[in-house]
Amino acid sequence: MTKQHDYTARIAWTGNRGTGTSAYRAYDRTWDIATAGKPVVHCSNDPLLGGDPSRHNPEDLLLSSLAACHMLWYLHLASNAGLVVLSYEDEPLGVGENEPSGAGRFLRAVLRPRIRLASGSDLGVADAIHAKIHAVCFIARSVNFPVSYEASYEVAEG
Repeated sequence: MTKQHDYTARIAWTGNRGTGTSAYRAYDRTWDIATAGKPVVHCSNDPLLGGDPSRHNPEDLLLSSLAACHMLWYLHLASNAGLVVLSYEDEPLGVGENEPSGAGRFLRAVLRPRIRLASGSDLGVADAIHAKIHAVCFIARSVNFPVSYEASYEVAEG
């Protein structure tokens, strides 16, 4: 039997310069994400659209969520398989497009984890875990674009 659960957040626009949305260039595309009991995340739109490059944008957050979900499932499945992961880093790539109308979307994402494994690890087992994750990762199961991976591995010296 499936179990439903809720996620909540508070999104508050912070870009009113005093005249609201009186003109297209009269306001900032900035906001805060607040989730109970957690630090506030200050955000802006994509720098390609005039956003503040020092702040997270929705595209950053989606790509990071996708990569983090994959990582957490990888660690879980590796542990279940008796595979010891010593470190895991990812620099995912999201490929998007914008139409002349301004509408945009992700076309695909490539996860590129660099995984360090304990001495004696089976690289075949390590790589096969990735193929199992898309069936269980909450975020990957929720997006409508293809997600692939290009993992690299290092095995610690014995």
